[in-house]
Amino acid sequence: MTITTSHQSVMLREAIEALNIIPEGVYIDATFGRGGHSHEILQKLNEHGRLFCLDKDPEAIAFGQHRFRDDKRVTFVHQCFGDLTTIAHDCGIATKANGILLDLGVSSPQLDEASRGFSFMRDGPLDMRMDPTKGPSAKEWVNTASQEDIIYVLKKFGEESFAKRIARNIAEARTIKTIETTLELAHIVERCIPRQKIGRHPATKTFQAIRIHINRELQAIEQALAGAMRILAPGGRLVVISFHSLEDRMVKQFFNGQSKVKLPKGIALPEKDLKTPFKWVIKRQRPSEDEVNLNQRSRSATLRVAEKNTL
Repeated sequence: MTITTSHQSVMLREAIEALNIIPEGVYIDATFGRGGHSHEILQKLNEHGRLFCLDKDPEAIAFGQHRFRDDKRVTFVHQCFGDLTTIAHDCGIATKANGILLDLGVSSPQLDEASRGFSFMRDGPLDMRMDPTKGPSAKEWVNTASQEDIIYVLKKFGEESFAKRIARNIAEARTIKTIETTLELAHIVERCIPRQKIGRHPATKTFQAIRIHINRELQAIEQALAGAMRILAPGGRLVVISFHSLEDRMVKQFFNGQSKVKLPKGIALPEKDLKTPFKWVIKRQRPSEDEVNLNQRSRSATLRVAEKNTL
């Protein structure tokens, strides 16, 4: 197996520090990618520590199994992070995890490899599935979804102002020929965006929206946040790195909801008696200017951290 990767882990130092790693602890890298965060976690674990690496991308799992093939502390699970609760129970670590890391979004190899179909900058088959063995591809969806469904997805998951125009042009284009590749779709979208509106690539929001929809990303995040609350040990930390407003809003609202006590009207308790599932550790942290200069993909990253309270 050839081991190559251009991946640079975003906010690597900040995420590892936020996990507050115990040398003999149990940790979950729920979005393994190419293992940058996992490598640093292992550097801080002793021989009794354990690391569970999850990824729904079979290429990522194969890469990790080769990279860490001699490390008995690591267990790989080819499964979506949305299944955290089930995975933890199956691995015998329910309520034992001292830290969970969620690095959301698309890894660099997925973007850089045209064959994965994520990039509007490289021509490749229109796929976009994190796990190419499961579910419909972007090509199947784009060529069969109704205009109303396309409009809904582009608005909800891409916050695309020109969703109606894009959906109409997609519907017209596919009557002539099947939309097969990433650049075909990107060119259709590009023709729908007024020039004065173009800052970043005009297909950015459309590709984001379709990718989120195809991979059910927001549903997985919702499930993972709820699962983390259940499987973390008291004092365990949940560290989340998000890359766009939709997923970051979910994380923020979840942490807010789990760090506040809602009492019936007219009932008051002393502050020392107010126990919540989580407490904030880092409400919002952005990458350093140096990191953004070195890795442009980090520019939209936001890190948030919460710790499970002892109830």
